Amino acid sequence: MKEAYIAAKERWASKMAGKEKPAVRSENRLPPGQRQVHNFPVLDLGIRPEIPLDKWELKIHGLVDNPVTLGWKDFLALPQFKDVSDFHCVTTWSQFDMAWEGVAFFTIADLVKPKAKASHVFFKSYDGYSTNNPLDACMDDDVLIAHSWNGQPLTQEHGGPARVILPKRYAWKGAKFIREISFMDRDILGFWEVRGYSNTADPWREDRFA
Repeated sequence: MKEAYIAAKERWASKMAGKEKPAVRSENRLPPGQRQVHNFPVLDLGIRPEIPLDKWELKIHGLVDNPVTLGWKDFLALPQFKDVSDFHCVTTWSQFDMAWEGVAFFTIADLVKPKAKASHVFFKSYDGYSTNNPLDACMDDDVLIAHSWNGQPLTQEHGGPARVILPKRYAWKGAKFIREISFMDRDILGFWEVRGYSNTADPWREDRFA
């Protein structure tokens, strides 16, 4: 696992430096049971909070050495990260080559410095949503807190001002309207996980439901 982490951070560092070559995509990029779309469908809890940027905050705490609460200007002052990845929704649609910009999870982790016993991350949103992920899943070169998509600020319907992107998991594992990130030493199920959705959410294994 340590080797995988180091390799992921090296890939991320190359992306940050603009040296990473585009990934060679396999001929079969579509996970089983998915269909490719060319729009960006909207799925949420039916609540789309309006969050003025001067009121927006991201609290990052838990098992970390340096807990912080970022305002919008603080968030934008962190090193910015651009990446292109595929997006897979549990409702069976996928869109390829989604261009995101925001703050890499590696940057967040470097800022707060998770303690050695931190093993999971719990995300909370302004709309009451929550979801959980192993820390290892978050510490990858394509995971970020995104504020822009395709060169434009994230709209409210797509989870703006900021949302979590974890391309290697079904999209419900990336919380829209993000407001809080907690580093923990145990797993706590989130909104959909307690309602029968898979806790692993791996599109390539079709881990849709528990």
